[in-house]
Amino acid sequence: MAEDAYAPLKSIVIVGGGSAGWMTAAALSDALGKSCSITLIESEAIGTVGVGEATIPPIRQFNARIGIDEATFVKETAGSFKLGIQFVDWSRLGHSYFHPFGQYGAEFDKVPFYHYWMREALNGRVEGPIDDFSMCWAMAKAGKFARPEADRRKIQSTFDYAYHFDAGLYAAFLRRVSEARGVKRIEGRVTDVIQRGEDGFIESVTLDNGTSVSGELFVDCSGFRGLLIEDTLEAGYENWQHWLPCDRAVAVPCAKQSDITPYTRSTAKAAGWQWRIPLQHRTGNGYVHCSEFISEDEATETLMGSLDREAQADPRTLRFVTGRRKKFWDKNCVAIGLSAGFMEPLESTSLHLIQYGILRLIALLPDSEMSPLLAREYNRQTADEYARIRDFLILHYKATTRDDAELWRYCSAMEIPDTLQYKIDHFRNYGLLVADERELFANPSWIAVYMGQDIMPRRAPAITEMRDNVPVPQRMQMISQAMREAVAQMPTHADFLARHCPSPLAS
Repeated sequence: MAEDAYAPLKSIVIVGGGSAGWMTAAALSDALGKSCSITLIESEAIGTVGVGEATIPPIRQFNARIGIDEATFVKETAGSFKLGIQFVDWSRLGHSYFHPFGQYGAEFDKVPFYHYWMREALNGRVEGPIDDFSMCWAMAKAGKFARPEADRRKIQSTFDYAYHFDAGLYAAFLRRVSEARGVKRIEGRVTDVIQRGEDGFIESVTLDNGTSVSGELFVDCSGFRGLLIEDTLEAGYENWQHWLPCDRAVAVPCAKQSDITPYTRSTAKAAGWQWRIPLQHRTGNGYVHCSEFISEDEATETLMGSLDREAQADPRTLRFVTGRRKKFWDKNCVAIGLSAGFMEPLESTSLHLIQYGILRLIALLPDSEMSPLLAREYNRQTADEYARIRDFLILHYKATTRDDAELWRYCSAMEIPDTLQYKIDHFRNYGLLVADERELFANPSWIAVYMGQDIMPRRAPAITEMRDNVPVPQRMQMISQAMREAVAQMPTHADFLARHCPSPLAS
């Protein structure tokens, strides 16, 4: 046999459960089948963060890829549907806008619809925000939901959707799926990590009951601590708190409202922002804040005083530092989830970063050689993705005219990464969106935040003034009418849930 003969992995050990651990187990067991043993170690005594209840549309592809039926998933996780995020008081007090999962308007020419909307708005020929041409917002404010249609000629094809769900129930659901596919779960807390003497690779972990678990590849899903990637391998951490200053979150569930809104709400507060996430059995709430500008007691009091209904548990505080590991894959360990880094939940990217960390690992899966070249590529791609998401989040904080609180004065004046400033300059001057083709957040997302937070271009793209033969006002009126008619025919979000995926916990 040749010396470089392929030797596939025989064992993978996942340290940590929760969403990150069980998403990893489910995806790996689906991709690898029975060819590789997969063991997951978790301790019931160690709680999970469990506040990541809002998602973005790529989660649908992840669930479909690992064979999960949508209706079953929503039912099992007490979930609801999400058409986007409403941002309240971000650019200025008393103002709101909507970040939709879908395009604006409908294309009727070589020039994108939003370019024409800019031209009309800058010339005073459009009243109201660009939100008025979003199917997502039209549905959301009416409390309606239906799945998009495949026929691109219909206005009902112009939107997308994601989910709200109970993260604890999701992890439990994926555990059942994973164990049915052969994943072995071991209850216990890791107390020691054994490394190979010659190169520092992880050989095994020892549990609090003395059990030793060995493996070839280790996936660290241990949360903020980074038990393997940081405590053991000392991968290092890149701190982004100077751009994203919030470092605390107090979270509490409350009783559900009768109307389950099909969107997340993010309301800017004096020292951060508050989330509201409606599920079938409760509403998730949290106040993400900066400890430099408010105490934990004050943040808790603010949150508890602004709940829709009565609280269903005691509030709990999470501490974090926004940023990422300097290495996500080091030696034979890959960090996924909070052990890899933390992007505050402003745009619901936490589960997405887990998802793509897993899919990237599958694409670059090593053999027993554990090539450092694969690790290098994994780290490069993942670092770039974190930086692109980071810039989009910073935009929300930077683009504000609020001067009523110290946090917002700091954010409006802070220096920002050159990569973000370059994008803002293009949009402010020419109405142009410059982006990496790998951007998670596509053009409509950037438009939503730019315009929603008062970054309007000085002029529309030049080509819009050169196509004076296009009947833009008439086409815009037709789109508005089509949207109204389509929304009128849709069921309410609550009726859709009750008909297709009712949770037993909802009653």
